Amino acid sequence: MSELQVWWQNLAADVQMWWTDFQDTFYRCFIQDDRWNFLTRGLGNTLLITLFALIIGVALGVVVAIIRSSYDKNAQEMRPGFGKAILSILNSICKVYLTVIRGTPVVVQLLLGVFVFFIFMGDITVACIVFGVNSGAYVAEIVRSGIMSIDNGQFEAGRSLGFNYVQTMRHIILPQAFKNVLPSLANEFIVLIKETSVAGYAGVIDLTKGGEIIRGRTFEAFMPLIAVALIYLALVLFFTYLIGKLERRLRSSER
Repeated sequence: MSELQVWWQNLAADVQMWWTDFQDTFYRCFIQDDRWNFLTRGLGNTLLITLFALIIGVALGVVVAIIRSSYDKNAQEMRPGFGKAILSILNSICKVYLTVIRGTPVVVQLLLGVFVFFIFMGDITVACIVFGVNSGAYVAEIVRSGIMSIDNGQFEAGRSLGFNYVQTMRHIILPQAFKNVLPSLANEFIVLIKETSVAGYAGVIDLTKGGEIIRGRTFEAFMPLIAVALIYLALVLFFTYLIGKLERRLRSSER
């Protein structure tokens, strides 16, 4: 028997051994005791938290952005009085909110939410609130930059149509601002999906926590964690594709 044949037989034996070991590890990680349920349940919780955190973040971010941009655009022109004082106070509150949220880690905010501020709420509810408040700070700055990029002539056009400030902001300014900042908002959404991977600190069985539970029960780290990484990658690619289609549709509607 030649050396090439011996090498080939050894290689085939190694591949067969690897494949047998792979099947055994796959069975223990995902099939035995229906451990794949940890990943599906975790994926469901991850998507649920991301959805509600996105709703909270966008709503909070838009409000903060409107307050901040209104103050920046109108504070110098406003007469001293009750309205200017209220706007100044709201702007100060928003600045403190942005500074605190953007200056502290989301994990610390999550732990504070679970063990200090929202101890009477369920874990998933707390995670939705904390991630929503955290995302709102970044959405606020994104939307504010979009509002500030709109020419002041648009406000004057709204007033010439008989709109008040709120109506002008709603019907004229915000739609244009959202088109301008859509790529940045989409990126924030992608970041939010991945940030929820620390929800396990709140006791939530999210996708990452599901992989960790499998690892703890099987003492196999590679396969469950690779599965978690691939699922996150698939999510990001899927939503990136949808966002790309939305951007192309918006660009075509402008022509």
